[in-house]
Amino acid sequence: QGLAGAAGIVIARAVVRDLYDGIAMARFFSTLMLISGVAPVVAPLIGGQILRLTDWRGVFVLLTVIGILLTLVVWRWLHETLPPDRRHAGGLGDALRTMRSLLADRVFAGYTLAGGLAFGALFAYISASPFVVQDIYGASPQTFSLLFGINSVGLVAVGQLNGKVLVGRVSLDKALAVGLTVITLASVALLLMTSGVFGEPGLAPIAVGLFVLMSAMGLAMPNTNAQALMRSRDAAGSASALLGTSTFLLGAIASPLVGIAGEHTAVPMAVVQLSCALAAVAAFLGLCRPWQHRDTPTT
Repeated sequence: QGLAGAAGIVIARAVVRDLYDGIAMARFFSTLMLISGVAPVVAPLIGGQILRLTDWRGVFVLLTVIGILLTLVVWRWLHETLPPDRRHAGGLGDALRTMRSLLADRVFAGYTLAGGLAFGALFAYISASPFVVQDIYGASPQTFSLLFGINSVGLVAVGQLNGKVLVGRVSLDKALAVGLTVITLASVALLLMTSGVFGEPGLAPIAVGLFVLMSAMGLAMPNTNAQALMRSRDAAGSASALLGTSTFLLGAIASPLVGIAGEHTAVPMAVVQLSCALAAVAAFLGLCRPWQHRDTPTT
């Protein structure tokens, strides 16, 4: 199921690259953030209602129905988006060579790492938040669901602000720099609070810190994707595959680390988030070097 689902993530980004460029592409990625931000809120609600009517097997029945509907929609309405003059035979060997050349592009690698590491901080939140918010800070399941939803709304709102207001007025690199800076500052604040520097903070300050961190992802994620894909005009599929692989690989590494000290401290979550944020900033500054003028290659 995971292997098949990866196709949708990779191909969707490649389709966006085929159809849009520059500012238009950055705006469309911000629209995708709306969908990805709403999904974590809606999915548990739907799952909870399904379990009131049936057992866990009913969830897989619904997933099967959704898969069939998506297949029909794609078959009927999603036609090939790559123009004929830009198509090539491809093959596994060609794809691997293309990926190697993309990874050799310092700037592409920088945006890929920056986006993946920022996503690692997000995955740390997703993995740790249930026991941090409920077990450590005593929130009820209903309060946790409310806070999770509010954080998702923050991510969506900032993503839409990025696409509707900032893109075209502010450079993508500047918007990305602001997003990474806010993620870093929020991670520092969370580490100071969870380690007891300010005494026992309580749930409210922690919730605010997590909200700020999550919301800033609306600046980081769409702009790293757009900047990376703009350097791979004729290799959108391979570039999208590398973006997806790095994102979920770094997320998978970050997730188990948040529980390394058990379920009674939130410090590992904050440490992982700050480490990911600092590494993302280092990748952005050290590899992308946004202050340098550069021409976008047509790889």
